[in-house]
Amino acid sequence: MSKVALIDADMLCYRIGFACDKESASVAIDTMNNFLIELITDLTITEWELFLTGKGNFRDQIAVTVPYKGNRVGKPKPVHIHTLRQYLMDEWDANLAEGQEADDAISIRATELGDDAIIVSLDKDFDQVQGWHYNFVKHDMYYITEEEGLLNFYKQFLTGDRIDNIVGVKGIGEVKAHKILSNLRSVPSNMWLACVEHLGEERALENGRLLYLRRKEGEIWNPPSVESNAEQEIHGQNPDTSSS
Repeated sequence: MSKVALIDADMLCYRIGFACDKESASVAIDTMNNFLIELITDLTITEWELFLTGKGNFRDQIAVTVPYKGNRVGKPKPVHIHTLRQYLMDEWDANLAEGQEADDAISIRATELGDDAIIVSLDKDFDQVQGWHYNFVKHDMYYITEEEGLLNFYKQFLTGDRIDNIVGVKGIGEVKAHKILSNLRSVPSNMWLACVEHLGEERALENGRLLYLRRKEGEIWNPPSVESNAEQEIHGQNPDTSSS
């Protein structure tokens, strides 16, 4: 089976949209079309799938510290963004993710395809997902192992995500987060406990559920077990469904 490019079309609509703000809609469409053709040529693939975010996002109900992506409210969008989205759906069969983000839909599909998938994006959030990744600006193809993905995921608990308005720990950046967690990477529950130590359990759980990209439909992240089954039942958590 040839590899399948899973393309973050949300990002393309914003990047190309803003670049074409002073151009006509037809120029914006031509720019998008030409970019995709060049991308497919560079990747030397014959299969691709595009993903866009639709209506609704389960994270809106999870975020209690600050509104999820609340820092984007009122910020301008590309003039032709709706035209570009419609073009991708009509002409490139872009998938519309409802109730979740395109990122989740891409992650779910990448999990289904395994190493036959290439995630095409500039978004570092995808670096929690095992498999092949392609940075289309740097023309960089790289592979994320399961262990690397988990480390990247837990580091974001501590650093937060300014783009998505997820609050981390004041004074902890990428380097410090790596130093705190890198020696714990072989045991996910130890990385979780380190995050709890710095954030508190409620905040750590909130961050985890906001940051986690789904690997299957309807999934809500729960931390790895650090208690016995009996203790989990006392706390109201069903150990048999801790990953659902």
